[in-house]
Amino acid sequence: MKRFAGMICAIGGLFIMLPSTADDLFLLPKDTHTRWISFENPTGQKGGGGKENAGAKGHAFDSLAADQTRTLLEYEGCGTIRRMWLTIDDRKPDMLRALRLRMYWDHAATPAVDVPFGDFFCAILGHMAKFENEFFSNPEGRSFNCYVPMPFRTGARITLTNESGRNLEKLFYDIDFTIEPAQPEAALYFHATWRRERWTELRKDFEILSRVTGSGRFLGANIGVITHPDNAGWWGEGEVKMYLDGDGEFPTIVGTGTEDYIGTGWGQGEYAHRYQGCLQADGKAGHFSFYRYHVPDPVYFHQDIRVTIQQMGGAGKKQVLELLEKNVPVVPVSVNPDNAFIPLLDPPRDLKDQSIPDGWTNMYRQDDFSAVAYFYLNRAENGLPELASVAKRVEGL
Repeated sequence: MKRFAGMICAIGGLFIMLPSTADDLFLLPKDTHTRWISFENPTGQKGGGGKENAGAKGHAFDSLAADQTRTLLEYEGCGTIRRMWLTIDDRKPDMLRALRLRMYWDHAATPAVDVPFGDFFCAILGHMAKFENEFFSNPEGRSFNCYVPMPFRTGARITLTNESGRNLEKLFYDIDFTIEPAQPEAALYFHATWRRERWTELRKDFEILSRVTGSGRFLGANIGVITHPDNAGWWGEGEVKMYLDGDGEFPTIVGTGTEDYIGTGWGQGEYAHRYQGCLQADGKAGHFSFYRYHVPDPVYFHQDIRVTIQQMGGAGKKQVLELLEKNVPVVPVSVNPDNAFIPLLDPPRDLKDQSIPDGWTNMYRQDDFSAVAYFYLNRAENGLPELASVAKRVEGL
């Protein structure tokens, strides 16, 4: 079975969402209709658009007052959201974190998506980069585009809430979707969740995605890092771990380092590729933002999933010893002299031991981590906590 524009293929009884191909462009799917919702046609009603000001651009934008929630889309029926585009006149970092984006599928009581607006659209830490990747784009640093397909069966609702404490004067948007007769039985619901730890806990991995039960597919994440002011060196030695389908203490999937996870190595500069990128690498300010999307390398789960990243950096042995002398919260993990590896935790060894040669020293450390995790799930509600307060979201930006 094939489906137009983000087709769903049945392979061996498993339904898999695939991107559209050139061969699909000339196929007309049966009983499928296109709708766009914006302030010019807020209900998407057939023949209902552009009625204000005698059809001459009568309602291109509107405001979003402090503490106001606007319903951007509300539709009864079956369909798939194909594209979202928005732009706003206040794009300061605190506004992008204070705007709260929520999405509900099939009249669920709790949202499948509950995230800061900017982080969702790759403006992690409020940084507006010019880029394009598989799911998001920002052509000139002034807009927000999303192309993740989001199917629903009986209804969809998308809201935007202004929790910044100040008015947003101009909000432009359109949400493009198709009305469809039915979804395949195995079609999954799109979800996104956001977490932040102002300073992570020493020796404890940061959870990109807290444990979710059910079956589905992990799509990837946007991640932001603000380095600790007492430890401004290299922070990116942490490995990404994925705990799948009943994994306990140890995960099934483990990476080799932070920059390795996003496809680069030996450090991390700025780049934007289709499935992986780093949109901000400001070593002076200690701000880094990056993404990885699992499209050609799918991550499926059938019972549950949890995704973490180690809080680990590195420096020369001498520099790590200096941090310890200054009581900076670090825990040495290993030393890598020329073509060797010396573990320090198992068996336990003291870095001050003079028999340990000089070399690159990995260490647990503390930093400010935040992340939006994207995933598909076999139900419309995910059971995760609601979004953190605006004060916790914007602290330290």
